[in-house]
Amino acid sequence: MKYLRQWSISDAADIAKAINNQNVLKNLRDGIPFPYTVSDGEDFIRQNLSAPKDSKYAWAIAVGGQAVGSVGLFRKENIHFRTAELGYYIAEEYWGRGIVPLAVKEACDYIFENTDIIRIFAEPFAYNTASCRVLEKVGFEFEGVLRQNAVKNDTVIDMRMYSLIK
Repeated sequence: MKYLRQWSISDAADIAKAINNQNVLKNLRDGIPFPYTVSDGEDFIRQNLSAPKDSKYAWAIAVGGQAVGSVGLFRKENIHFRTAELGYYIAEEYWGRGIVPLAVKEACDYIFENTDIIRIFAEPFAYNTASCRVLEKVGFEFEGVLRQNAVKNDTVIDMRMYSLIK
């Protein structure tokens, strides 16, 4: 893999630096602490490393050995057990460098080659055009707008639904 690697507890300080940024957080779901501490990073990494097999797939996005972001796929349950939701972020200083599409492609290729998952989907906030472009570059198809689907920072927002089929 070019940009993805397994998490290590030693990545906690790097990931805290990457995510401790309101410009990054405004594009992520709620529940991430701010300020984000090294201890928060350690907890996140431990959760990823201890996740039940085949339920969660998560990697560090690494540049020059340094963790600068994350890609995760989360298997759904019940009748959706062969579907996974994709999430990702990268430190602001790496935005616009073409790293995230390559990392997302690596992750999706891995999932389709090594698991029974047949559909990967992502739901970026509609205002996050950069994230929508990432998905389109990787080959995800736009399925529609999820109107008034979330509340982020006290504002009701639309989300966009994208999917990639094996």
